[in-house]
Amino acid sequence: MAVFVWEGKTAQGKTLKGEMEAQNAQTVFARLRSQRIQPIPARVREKGKGLEREITIPGFRETIKPRDVMIFTRQFATMIDAGLPIVQGLDILTQQTENKTFRNTIRAIKQDVEGGATLAESLRKHPKAFDDLYVNMVAAGEVGGVLNTILNRIAHFIEKAAKLKRKVKGAMIYPCTIIVVAVAVVTILLLYVIPVFAELYGSMGKALPLPTQITINVSNWFRAYFFVVFGIVIAAGVGIRLYYQTDNGRLMIDRLTLRLPVLGDLIRKVAVARFAQNMSVLLSSGVPILDGLAITAKTAGNKVVEQAVMKCRVSISQGKTIAEPLAESKVFPPMVCQMVAVGENTGALDSLLKKVAEFYEEEVDDAVANLTALMEPLIMIVLGVILGGLVISMYLPIFQLGAVIS
Repeated sequence: MAVFVWEGKTAQGKTLKGEMEAQNAQTVFARLRSQRIQPIPARVREKGKGLEREITIPGFRETIKPRDVMIFTRQFATMIDAGLPIVQGLDILTQQTENKTFRNTIRAIKQDVEGGATLAESLRKHPKAFDDLYVNMVAAGEVGGVLNTILNRIAHFIEKAAKLKRKVKGAMIYPCTIIVVAVAVVTILLLYVIPVFAELYGSMGKALPLPTQITINVSNWFRAYFFVVFGIVIAAGVGIRLYYQTDNGRLMIDRLTLRLPVLGDLIRKVAVARFAQNMSVLLSSGVPILDGLAITAKTAGNKVVEQAVMKCRVSISQGKTIAEPLAESKVFPPMVCQMVAVGENTGALDSLLKKVAEFYEEEVDDAVANLTALMEPLIMIVLGVILGGLVISMYLPIFQLGAVIS
């Protein structure tokens, strides 16, 4: 079925534009007239042909961002809550979504729903936009007849997850920027500035102070092997990334990151907050606990945490509790394990996990603030020692010459 771009006028003379799926232009005319819109024949044409053809460049296709999904979910929930049929809501969202990739995704979902598939089944075909957590919650909402409530809950969850991610990324921007600038400055000094001083001091014919000689030797070595060093750094980065894509590599690197001072504690708290938040939302939406644990493990973001959650799933399938394997993993703090145990005993696991998520979101805020406060002076000290050491070592001969003259 083709997509047609149309333009028409209402009885009041107002011009309307839009898109419509139809077998041919005559069908578009008939539908528009049934909606009391007088189509303009010259402005009704099939999309994707002639000047309407969309030109896409490989590698430059629009990506679907969490914000796009969040806005879609909010608007869709409002439409369902207002009593609009699912297909009509998807049709409206298709027309007003600005992201072309996401627009095509929604259009494909609409076609599947029109073909008799459930909304969850249609969403499952597009994992880049809708993950397992989203799909399973929608499935639970369809079965329970509370799709609008579930969609609002999903939108709220996406907002909180994006907020948590922004906090962690915001804490890393400043130190990463400073480190990149520092590396660039040191590279320029070693490649271009220090050789000028070395040539000047070489013409003096006198022995140089030890720090100055060491700096010049480092500069000469760096200039001689710059491309080799650059290649090794690039190769190391690519190698680590490829190794991280393997199960063993990801497990080892994630375990090391959890053991890092200060930063490891922040990563652990983020993982705990994400686990508690995801499980709380899934359980309160009616998703079975075994399915919820499997989904939560995939969205943990850390292989160590993922393994700990999967052990919990095995434990439950064998008739045991969740709290025991969580405590044995030594990844989750004792307070979390105790709260989970209380929730299991009282039958209020979802509400207690929600409280755990809220508590650790505040802990993440404090950890980000502490990390920023700690790293700023530490970076300044390290940069001062490195850059100050280079500058002083190169000016030592001039200081000595001034002392002799005086």
